[in-house]
Amino acid sequence: MSTHHAPAQAAGSPAIEVHGLDTSNRLLLDQITDKWSVLILTALCKQPLRFNEIKRCLDGITQKALTQSLRRLERSGILARRVIPSSQVAVEYSITPLGRTLEGPFTALFLWTITHSSDVLQAQAAFDQRPI
Repeated sequence: MSTHHAPAQAAGSPAIEVHGLDTSNRLLLDQITDKWSVLILTALCKQPLRFNEIKRCLDGITQKALTQSLRRLERSGILARRVIPSSQVAVEYSITPLGRTLEGPFTALFLWTITHSSDVLQAQAAFDQRPI
């Protein structure tokens, strides 16, 4: 016998049917919540940055991973790329108005992480001490 449970939701929040997400929505969700995309977008919410400035902000990202993430986000209209004419060609990335709409959710996610990281570490330690 199977029972159907209503999706959990915060007070005042619309119910989200995870199984109802179509392929394009899942792909977009994957794109914007990818580990590098979240960090790139958070950095660009502060100010436009050049490629190497973004790379320096993100410990551990490879040039290839950064390039791929920036292209995906630009293709989706979340970032804008601007070539700066100078003696050496430079490229600057900035967040678009569409991308700026992610600032609130990402700020909330970062604040949650900072607020609850010790709780998560305690839960992980308790889990790891359980007998198998």
